[in-house]
Amino acid sequence: MDGATLPVAALILALAGGYLLGSIPFGLVLAYLGGHGDIRKIGSGNIGATNVLRTGNKPLAAATLILDSGKGAIAVGLAHCLALNFLQAPDAPHLAGLVAGGGAMLGHTFPVWLGFKGGKGVATALGVLLATSWPVGVIACLTWLLVAVLFRISSLSALVALALAPVVAGVLPTVCPAAAGFGAGPAESVLALAIAILVWLRHHANIRRLLAGTEPKIGQGKQKAE
Repeated sequence: MDGATLPVAALILALAGGYLLGSIPFGLVLAYLGGHGDIRKIGSGNIGATNVLRTGNKPLAAATLILDSGKGAIAVGLAHCLALNFLQAPDAPHLAGLVAGGGAMLGHTFPVWLGFKGGKGVATALGVLLATSWPVGVIACLTWLLVAVLFRISSLSALVALALAPVVAGVLPTVCPAAAGFGAGPAESVLALAIAILVWLRHHANIRRLLAGTEPKIGQGKQKAE
């Protein structure tokens, strides 16, 4: 994206707005409303959909997945629309969306309301990728699904899907030039790389268990938080 321009005030607003949207702890709220208490005291202690699934409430887990991914996509879309209406630079909407997407990731993983101890960001990451470049997002989602079907390990699915995303975002426009018209390109690749690094860092305990062969499979319940 050549000649990218975004006023400092707009950049801050996009980042802050994305952060606030991303910081809504849907898994925690839904678990309380569903009568399961504090989800942070169940299973892995995470506030995401995989841990909500450990309560045995599949509809609640699905709702968490949709809302967590949705807030990432909405952050990108809202910033894009606002920049389109209020900023003159032609690339401002694109850049504002990317910044807001990054903000949503930070909000989900480090929410101020929970003492900066949030989720691991997988669903939110997929929502951000779908909104910034739907071909990259779709490939990431399909990769997650394929690995999940083969191995039934949510963390492994996420790590593989998000590690692949920056490569896809960078290579796809070369392989399929039409993809550049749907947001795939260097800027999306940089954002996807930053997201992948953040998600991998948040999965450090999962990675240790994967290497030890003790990582629980999808739907496997745990009674206490780790």
